[in-house]
Amino acid sequence: RFWVPHQIKFLVASNTVLTQVVNNLHSRKSQYPKMAAQNVLNRLGSMSGALAVGAFTVNSCLYNVDGGERAVMFDTLRGGILPDVIGEGTHFMVPVIQRPVIMDIRTKPREIPSVTGTKDLQMVNIKLRVLWRPVEEELPRLYRELGVDFDERVLPSIGNEVLKAIVAQYNAEELLSKRAEVSARIKDEMMKRAKMFHLKFDDVAITHLTFGIEFMKAIESKQVASQEAERQQWVVKKAEQERIASVTRAEGEAEAATIITKAMEKTGNGIIEVRRIDAAKEIAAKLARGRNIVYLPGGGSGTSGGTGGGSGSNLLLQVDK
Repeated sequence: RFWVPHQIKFLVASNTVLTQVVNNLHSRKSQYPKMAAQNVLNRLGSMSGALAVGAFTVNSCLYNVDGGERAVMFDTLRGGILPDVIGEGTHFMVPVIQRPVIMDIRTKPREIPSVTGTKDLQMVNIKLRVLWRPVEEELPRLYRELGVDFDERVLPSIGNEVLKAIVAQYNAEELLSKRAEVSARIKDEMMKRAKMFHLKFDDVAITHLTFGIEFMKAIESKQVASQEAERQQWVVKKAEQERIASVTRAEGEAEAATIITKAMEKTGNGIIEVRRIDAAKEIAAKLARGRNIVYLPGGGSGTSGGTGGGSGSNLLLQVDK
C-alpha cells in the first residue's frame, strides 16, 4: 500500500503534537510537589509572623510585681499617677498609654553619720543605724513628691538634723552614761519627722560614738587623777588604822604592866619566876628541835639564886657532822 505525500506530513505532525503533549504532562507532574511545598512554607511563614506579633502584643500588655514590691501606675490619659497601689502578681496595662513603676517596700538598713557638738562644746562623731520602709498606702503620693530615690533625699537630711538637735542637749559624759535615753529620744524624734515623708522606722540605734583627741586625753588624765586620789585615800585610811592599832597595842601593854605590878606587890617575885620558867620551856623546845645541838648540864652544890655555895655552869655545844 502506498502513502501519498500529504498523509505522510499529517502523520509526522500528529507524532510531533503527541510528543509535546507527553512532554508537557511529564513537566507538570514534576512541578506539582514543588508547588505544594511552596504553599506550605508560605502558610507557615504567615502563621509564625502572626504568632510573633501576638506574643509581642501580649508581652507589652502584661507586667509582673514580685514579692516584697508594689507598683503604681502612670497613665497619660487619666492625669498621671493613679491613686491605687497594685499588689503582687501579673497585671494588665495599656501599652504606650500606661507605665507601671515598681517600688520596693521591704525593710532596709541605713547608716547615717554625723559630726555634731555637745552641750559643753565638745565635738562628737556619731553614727546612727535605722531600719526603714515606706508606707504602702502612701506610695503614689511618695512617688509623686519625691520620686524613686526618696531615701537618698530624706534620710540623710532628717537624720543629721535630729542628731544635732538631741546631742546638743547633753554633755559629753552624759552621752556615755545616758546612751539608752539618748537613743530613745532620737528614735521618737525620727519617727515623728518620718511621718511627714511617708516613711516608717522599725528600729533606731546608736552604733558608733567617739570624741575628739583632746577630749579623750582629758578623760584619760581625769581617770588617772581619780585613781591617784582613791589611792591616797586608801593610804590615809591605812595610816589611820595603823595609828589606832598602835594606840590600842600601847594601851594593852600599859594595862598589862599595871596588872603585873599589882601582882608583884601582892605575891612578890613569884610571877617573875613563872615568866622565867615559861621562857626556859620555850627555849628548851626550840633547842630540842635542833639537830646538831648538845646540852650538857653542869654540876653544883647550890641552887639558882642561893646564897650558900657556887653554882655549876651548863654547856651548850653545836656539833658539826
